[in-house]
Amino acid sequence: MTITFWGWAGGYADAVKAFDKAHPDIKVDYQEVLPGAKGGYQKMLNAVQADNAPCLAQVGYESLPSFAAQGALQDVARYANADKGDFQPAAWRSVTLGDAVYGAPVDTGPMAMFYNKKVFASLGLKPATTWAEYKAQAKKIHASKPGRYISSPYLNYDYAGLAWQAGAGWFATEGDAWKVTMGSRANKKVADYWQGLADDGLIGKAPMYDQSWYTGLGNGNIATVIGAVWQAGVIKGGAKDGAGDWAVAPLPQWKPGENRVGNAGGSATAVLKGCKSPEAAWEFAHWLSTDKKAYGGLVTKAALYPAATELLSLPQLNRGDPYFGGQNIYKVFAEAAPKVGTGWSWGPVMTKTVADLDDGLGKAWAGKGGTIGDALRTAQEKTLAEMKSQGLKTSQ
Repeated sequence: MTITFWGWAGGYADAVKAFDKAHPDIKVDYQEVLPGAKGGYQKMLNAVQADNAPCLAQVGYESLPSFAAQGALQDVARYANADKGDFQPAAWRSVTLGDAVYGAPVDTGPMAMFYNKKVFASLGLKPATTWAEYKAQAKKIHASKPGRYISSPYLNYDYAGLAWQAGAGWFATEGDAWKVTMGSRANKKVADYWQGLADDGLIGKAPMYDQSWYTGLGNGNIATVIGAVWQAGVIKGGAKDGAGDWAVAPLPQWKPGENRVGNAGGSATAVLKGCKSPEAAWEFAHWLSTDKKAYGGLVTKAALYPAATELLSLPQLNRGDPYFGGQNIYKVFAEAAPKVGTGWSWGPVMTKTVADLDDGLGKAWAGKGGTIGDALRTAQEKTLAEMKSQGLKTSQ
């Protein structure tokens, strides 16, 4: 029996070879495609429509509801439910809609605070434990040097992680209808906080992932990054001048003593509509997410952070990192992972939602019109309009 798998993460090809060797009755034909947002997702959707899709595909959690809304996924709950306990609750929720299970969680993006310990030490600061303390530190950091800021603007899924931590969801379902909640009171609290920092001139202008951002990380002009575990690789790769200066601490909390964590990123091995061998597809998908040796390779080659609870003790996740001064940063993320809120849901038209949100967020951060709160409300209105135009049922 042969099942086809489309994906792009580094290390997947080697993992498939290991599976094939250990499972002579099931052969997986791995085919590399462009990353989802760069064409991979459209290729998958086109293949489903043409009735020649692979059984399995790498799909980000944020895109799974969109695939489901377009009828592109296949429910494998009858095979998968017995393995639910192998995964972190928030990750499992990310592959389910109602009683349907559409794939196996692969990785997650628990968040923490990356901070420049050299800058912090020079100012007598310790990592903030609350967002109020973080704001006070932002003022002190900027006062120490005109071009130095506590952070830079956050867009799309990075911003979503900030909302996630606060329990400020963006979508919910009521029966068989969708509800968009981006303009909620909880979201206003998060938006107003970051808008206040921007209005006070405490947030830099360098866009994340721009060369100016990497330069700021390297020379200390950007003192923190609130980000997911995979940001470690991004920072190390793009800000080599900062080697030895950075460390990781838990997220600041909205209330003293809380332990709430947001998530940014993560993907699933999804089962696409038309798969003729769903049981075999699930067997491989589950194996890919839980086999210790195979996943160790994914940590090394793709910097993935496991969704499976038993893999949090992998040797690859328990080593000091020279870039971070020898700190075992994964210990921070291992403690954060179980604290990720399980109430978050992604919507069915995320490409549209994110495009409209980023348009408004970009203007708000730059002070060129509107606020972060305005950006969220506008994205909600346009998202609802798009959902209705696609015939999706809403409760608003």
